[in-house]
Amino acid sequence: MSEAVLSEALPQATAPRDAMAVAQKIVPWALLGLAIVAPWLLSTYDLNLLARFMAMAILALGLVLIWGHGGILSLGHGVFFGLGGYALAMHMKLVDLPQGEIPDFMLWSGREALPWWWEPFASPWFAVAALLIVPALLAGLFCWAVFHRRVGGTYFALISQALALAFATLLISRQDVTGGFNGLTQFSSLFGFGLTRPSVVFGLYWITLALLCLAFLGLKLLLGSRFGVLLRATRDGENRMRFLGYSPTPIKVAAFTLSALLAALAGALFTLHAGVISPAMVGVVPSIEMVIWVAVGGRYSLAGAIVGALLINIARDRVSSAFPELWLYLMGLLFIVVVTLMPRGLAGATTALIEKVRGR
Repeated sequence: MSEAVLSEALPQATAPRDAMAVAQKIVPWALLGLAIVAPWLLSTYDLNLLARFMAMAILALGLVLIWGHGGILSLGHGVFFGLGGYALAMHMKLVDLPQGEIPDFMLWSGREALPWWWEPFASPWFAVAALLIVPALLAGLFCWAVFHRRVGGTYFALISQALALAFATLLISRQDVTGGFNGLTQFSSLFGFGLTRPSVVFGLYWITLALLCLAFLGLKLLLGSRFGVLLRATRDGENRMRFLGYSPTPIKVAAFTLSALLAALAGALFTLHAGVISPAMVGVVPSIEMVIWVAVGGRYSLAGAIVGALLINIARDRVSSAFPELWLYLMGLLFIVVVTLMPRGLAGATTALIEKVRGR
């Protein structure tokens, strides 16, 4: 190829990457700036609502890791979200009880004593350890068993969806120990702090923002490391990785386990802000909605996933409040539009806009 042809082709080849680099620098700082000034602009209720959505954005970051960069589509991340939420909720439910009593839903179901596996959750440190260790351990064992047999693609998505369905069904069927369809609710304190106090609401908001920033920076560094290169190489060609002497299974297991850990953390934070965790938040439909957040924001972009999670959940809160029956139709229409017209989501559209503005 001649030098003239190369000189003409080079700007076109590098332009999208240049535009993407600009977007990746601007968007995170803009989001952080808005998040910092939000406590002085929003009411206590709206600030609590925003904190819930930021907790969900942590889960969306984990989906970018496995779906966008790992090629692993999970339709069952509600399971790990729920495990984190239930672990913390069990502790908060026990903290409010007088000595020797059991939760009200257990009494209504005919139980006379607390189940033995509930008792350790009276310790806050055990609950925190459980909400991190149990989802990560379950995710590691689950995906090792699946990936070790070289199951992937659509088959893995369906298996993960079945896992979410089984988990939600189990929670509903064991009402005497899980609260059934209503889940666990009516929490008043954590570590001795009243959850309804304005100062605690502000404190939880800043903690959630800090954890979201740490998750973003940690994944950004991870994806820029050798592990990120191997993960994307596994996504693009597993057989080639095996031919080069790498085993794709440990790479995929590590990524999926980290993603599940972020989902569990998001579930625990969401439970703190919302004051409830139930099967309606962890089943098949919520798990699919989580994927839609990332698809709208851009499954290859960490900042795009945050934007997608925030926008979709804010829209859901506003639309479903005014037109409850209309939201699911709008969600389906939005997903169709994004898949057909914006396959790279809002992040890809932003990159294209920056490229156009720069005259490329």
